[in-house]
Amino acid sequence: MSFFNDKIKDECGVFGVFSRKAMPVAHITYYGIYSLQHRGQESAGIAVAHDDNKIDVHKGMGLVSEVFEEKHLEKMTGYAAIGHARYSTTGSSNIANAQPLLGQSIIGPIAIAHNGNLINADVLRELMEESGAVFQTTNDSEVVLNLVSRRARKGLEDALKSSIQVIRGSYAIVMLTPNSLIGVRDPHGIRPLCIGTLDDGYVLASESCALDAVGASFLRDVEPGEIVIINDKGITSIKSVERTHLSTCSFEYIYFSRPDTILDGRSVYITRKEAGRILYRESPVDADLVSGVPDSGIVAAEGWSEESGVPYAQTLIKNKYVGRSFIAPTQELREKVVHVKLNVLRPNVEGKRIVLIDDSIVRGTTSRRLVRMLKEAGAKEVHFRIAAPPVMYPCYFGIDIPTRAELIAVGKSTDEVAAALGADSLAYISTEGLLKSIGGGHPYCTGCFTGTYPMSAAIEKGKYTME
Repeated sequence: MSFFNDKIKDECGVFGVFSRKAMPVAHITYYGIYSLQHRGQESAGIAVAHDDNKIDVHKGMGLVSEVFEEKHLEKMTGYAAIGHARYSTTGSSNIANAQPLLGQSIIGPIAIAHNGNLINADVLRELMEESGAVFQTTNDSEVVLNLVSRRARKGLEDALKSSIQVIRGSYAIVMLTPNSLIGVRDPHGIRPLCIGTLDDGYVLASESCALDAVGASFLRDVEPGEIVIINDKGITSIKSVERTHLSTCSFEYIYFSRPDTILDGRSVYITRKEAGRILYRESPVDADLVSGVPDSGIVAAEGWSEESGVPYAQTLIKNKYVGRSFIAPTQELREKVVHVKLNVLRPNVEGKRIVLIDDSIVRGTTSRRLVRMLKEAGAKEVHFRIAAPPVMYPCYFGIDIPTRAELIAVGKSTDEVAAALGADSLAYISTEGLLKSIGGGHPYCTGCFTGTYPMSAAIEKGKYTME
């Protein structure tokens, strides 16, 4: 991992649109997944359904703007589409694993795009391979595609419901058939998915910010365990399982989602600002100014400033043209080009006691260098404050967290981590403080902080059970 990517890897972003009215669905989907680019930068793709019972797919490696040109979108005409911006949590990063994936069934072609991670994908894949199934990719989205395709003779609704009942893990799925746009959310609602209206049609998206991007109006979130089928008849809602319990991933509020997203009734911006307020109340410190690490630490820093009365000021300037995938080929060069992505605003730093707020610490590589940069620029003190609890455990539900051996908080006290970073002090928000900042009246997944997950995972030869 490069210095510039010492963050927990993002989720994928999914999007879908259905309308029988003449509408440029490929273009709409392009702007939808473009607005979800922060959730995945490895590959992008769009699938479009036509009246001639066909589905066309165009996908490639890279950012949305790199994969699609106007000539691609002009050729993709139809009445429904799905799109995907991918970061690989399962399956390697290559074109074969780029989504949407397209398969064939007795009811015709089916395309799928998936955000999340199936914890029993390997077991299901092995069982299907033993019965003759052939897989073209290594990602778990194809497992779902095969399950639905094999059950399609029962009809679409029964195929979806019976398939969802055998998969375990986190998922926000959009699927496309020649007649329908489909959305599915896991029984714990770990991964987000919402519905919007656009003229006489409907939109599905990982985040409400994607609805705003295409001019759609927010209708509601997809419920945990719900299957929605959108076609000429409107929206059909199916309950896939009896036992559901909303446990949204807390990292959606901390880092993954855009600040302008409303997720399960809670504003991401407001929760981040409240986290900054609580962080100050839990761990105050005398300082001359407070600053946020661009971009995900800025809102919490605003909250800290408002609660403490300590003025907010920028200390780090981000080069917006350097993406999250920026790579320097050698360690020596990474050390020398650190200022390519972030540079210090010296007039705000020299001689100052600074509170620097970030969303989380993973390995600590980036945090250590940020402290060093500020002190080399003349900061008198650097106090690190983190708007998430210490990351201590793996995630089985779609977040690419390093092994426990790589996590800086494991096996170290807070003071020891502060010393390792070179910071004058360090404090994390408590788990209780984090949950208070989100609010909402229902539990959230905090497994990477507490080791307690919304579903129990017996990591032993793929045997998983629901609590």
